[in-house]
Amino acid sequence: MINENSYPQFDTLFGAYLNQDSDMWGDTLAEVVVCFKKDSTPRQLEATLVEIDKFKEEASINLDKIFHEAYGFDFNPISWGYSSTNDFFEDLKKILTA
Repeated sequence: MINENSYPQFDTLFGAYLNQDSDMWGDTLAEVVVCFKKDSTPRQLEATLVEIDKFKEEASINLDKIFHEAYGFDFNPISWGYSSTNDFFEDLKKILTA
């Protein structure tokens, strides 16, 4: 099981930005994530990228299921047009590093 306390940047990203009120930050994933980027330090952004890789490694083949269990109340990649959590994570990494 994923220890959600090990993902403080995810707590911020999914708890404050990519949640039911995400339209306050933008209409697209990129717009919302850009707001998160603007409010984050370079160190926090790097920590977010590390958390993505760490989560993928810990969840392994159960990535979709475990992500949904941990963050599905706030954010569901499928409802944002992604076919999988992995696809979402890859797009998220591109936005964060752009």
